[in-house]
Amino acid sequence: MVRRIEVTGAGGLRLAAWEFAEAPKIVPSQADPSQADSSRTDPATNGLSRTSSPPGVLLLHGLMGRASHWASTARWLSERHRAVALDQRGHGQSDKASEAEYTREAYIEDAEAALEQLGLGPAVLIGHAMGALTAWQLAAKRPDLVRGLIICDMRASALGAASQREWEDWFKAWPMPFATLADVRKWFGEDDPWVERPNPSRGEFYAEVMHESADGWRPVFEPEEMLKSRQTWVYDAHWEELAQVQCPALVVRGLDGELGRAESQEMVRVLPNGQYAEVADAGHLVHYDQPEAWRAAIEPFLDGVFTSR
Repeated sequence: MVRRIEVTGAGGLRLAAWEFAEAPKIVPSQADPSQADSSRTDPATNGLSRTSSPPGVLLLHGLMGRASHWASTARWLSERHRAVALDQRGHGQSDKASEAEYTREAYIEDAEAALEQLGLGPAVLIGHAMGALTAWQLAAKRPDLVRGLIICDMRASALGAASQREWEDWFKAWPMPFATLADVRKWFGEDDPWVERPNPSRGEFYAEVMHESADGWRPVFEPEEMLKSRQTWVYDAHWEELAQVQCPALVVRGLDGELGRAESQEMVRVLPNGQYAEVADAGHLVHYDQPEAWRAAIEPFLDGVFTSR
């Protein structure tokens, strides 16, 4: 089962949200009262709801990602929760925005709109990389909509101009168009200068964001728009918003990822209610590199958030 749901984001932009499995039906005694769906009533129960909506989870991919990157995690979450993944603006099957609309505020407002229009809040936000930044900025802005936060391999410190130039050079190095998807997997998994050792999961990750055009395989996004999105946060530190997150928050890092141990521990310290988890043998794409270990790392946190009152 896959279901696409249209969401109207900031500035009226059309966004695609996805459910990859049907959410469970739960009786009122099992439900979180804040998630109760009073619209489903039955005369035999004197107007009380027979079933209620399960707790909500919104999944936010990183830069260049798409909702389908969360499919495995979303299906696992859907055993007990309503899990929805959002194609963020300019990504996946969501509409592209004008140059002026790839702002931090627009990304945050899009996620806010998704929570409200889908009736997910107060929800747990799970974000990877840029999606994690969007998640904690939204948690700081709208604590009423966010009951828990999982930050996957995203730094709070400023990365700077040198980092942005590296990304510009990296995009120029892509041998586009790719003749086949096998070429995509091989280049990103083995031949890419950024790859230290063969990484098949990285190849699969990038194959997921390609589509076939007239001259070969190209990304579903525009690299220029990704750089515009990145430049809205890469020059700034984001510790202040992190300190404003009041809900329980889990910082997850892959041991070989981009978020170092010292910075991740400082993020946990700055968060008013922060916790820490790490995944061995995982790089930046934690949930893709080690899906079982990723689920084991976040499950205790989710259990704690959804059982607390």
